[in-house]
Amino acid sequence: MLEASNNNELPVIPGKRYFTIGEVSELCGVKPHVLRYWEQEFPQLEPVKRRGNRRYYQRHDVVLIREIRSLLYEQGFTIGGARLRLENDSKPESTAVDKKQLIKELLAELQDIHASLA
Repeated sequence: MLEASNNNELPVIPGKRYFTIGEVSELCGVKPHVLRYWEQEFPQLEPVKRRGNRRYYQRHDVVLIREIRSLLYEQGFTIGGARLRLENDSKPESTAVDKKQLIKELLAELQDIHASLA
């Protein structure tokens, strides 16, 4: 996710539930208009909108924004490349579930073999 050098540059994320766009801007080192643009470009970034269409970001949004910032500014990805990278990073979770299921099936087969040999 984020490299250690990137974490040292940015302030620590406080233990709040919701953050305003101004707070996220300071926490991530990105201007508010850039955050609004990234919302259009990255479907994973969906802050809660309340009265007056005000945005409220959650902790996972702030972490995601820091990751996007790292991909674009430090690692040199384009918007499209960063979008693809984030989509590919989310897919291994589904393959991890597939691997767990495969392991369960293999264990069941091994137990059957063990039972038949005993």
